[in-house]
Amino acid sequence: MSERMIPAAIAHYQIVEQLGEGGMGVVWKARDTHLDRFAAIKVLPSEAVGSAGLPRLVHEAKAASALNHPHIIHIYDVGEHDGVPYIAMEYVGGKTLEELIGRRGLRLTEALKYGAQIADAMTVAHSVGIVHRDLKPTNIMITESGNAKVLDFGLAKLIEPPASLSGSTRTAATEGQGWSGQGLLVGTVPYLSPEQAEGMPLDVRSDIFSFGIILYEMIGGINPFRRESRVATVTAILQDEPKPLHELVPAVPWELERLITRCLRKSPERRLRSMTDLAIALRELKEESDSGQLSVPSSLHAPSERKPILVWSLAALGVIALLCAGIAWWIRAQRPVQSKFEVVPITTYPGVEMQPSLSPDGAQVAFSWNGPAQQKSHIYVKAIGPGPPLQLTRDTMDDLAAAWSPDGGSIAFLRDLGSGHFTVMLIPALGT
Repeated sequence: MSERMIPAAIAHYQIVEQLGEGGMGVVWKARDTHLDRFAAIKVLPSEAVGSAGLPRLVHEAKAASALNHPHIIHIYDVGEHDGVPYIAMEYVGGKTLEELIGRRGLRLTEALKYGAQIADAMTVAHSVGIVHRDLKPTNIMITESGNAKVLDFGLAKLIEPPASLSGSTRTAATEGQGWSGQGLLVGTVPYLSPEQAEGMPLDVRSDIFSFGIILYEMIGGINPFRRESRVATVTAILQDEPKPLHELVPAVPWELERLITRCLRKSPERRLRSMTDLAIALRELKEESDSGQLSVPSSLHAPSERKPILVWSLAALGVIALLCAGIAWWIRAQRPVQSKFEVVPITTYPGVEMQPSLSPDGAQVAFSWNGPAQQKSHIYVKAIGPGPPLQLTRDTMDDLAAAWSPDGGSIAFLRDLGSGHFTVMLIPALGT
């Protein structure tokens, strides 16, 4: 039976249509006549059928069937029909992640959702010592209900567990390397990790690198290492740094770009150490994105342009401050001149109070203060005279340089994002 011919049936599975074809086999959609349900049937290409045919599929079945997770494909059966080995697995309707990414990438919320689900699935695989070794968008299905499913553990190998996991991780007597025993490169070239491309021993951090490529592609729409030839692509994986993601998508959150960068370190020692950490980070970014708290720069605030933008932002705040001071002076000039002045401090709080800004009507002052606990600086506003201040911001970052709008209805300020990066924020002047 050739993979180029459509068989009527394989065992008790009636063939409906071909779903896909690749180096690891041909996949058919079929109906299970015993349980009256659809299944995906995978068979090896005719040139691969031989003494290694059935063992290869059995290996895939054992690797995948050991995993029980909603975002990992379920294995139903493995066997041989007319001398051709096959594996029956859960049929997943929908599209591959590659089809959804296209040339433009995904929306941020979708990328974070699918990314967290894939990371959750791989966390389970890694917890039992399984490295996938072929993570790529075509091996990830997005179901019609909008959930990710990781497919094809045909290249998976059980790895030697770290000492801390020796009691719970299964092992196998395999070389655990990126090259097969026949000297063939194992995996899909544009998604290889550097150590995989070099034939070095692999651990879970190899999957983290491949997953970083997938995250980059979901956001930017391109593979950061794909070149015109296989050799050039492998060279890029080993030597080139990916183009900064914000140059492709200026609005990418900086936290997400830093996370992807840490996945794509050439040295495994410099990468994130576990899919568990990745899954947690992606879920937190998803929650912040859904709640509107995730800091997403506009195209004007791309990291490559932050320094000049910061200069212009400070200049704009200076103009606003001068305008407010002029208005306040004019208002005071209309009042009767007092024969005697008295200097009275507006605030005398513990800690650091700085960068005060008087409201246009001269009745309130906005300022930055690190609070009673003297930790992060936030923006406060206080009426001139007795009474407590009102805290306007509560972010985990430092907020500085408050400045009133000319109508007194809003307050602009700078939020310190760390590493010399700032963003301009605008909030209502509550109490004005």
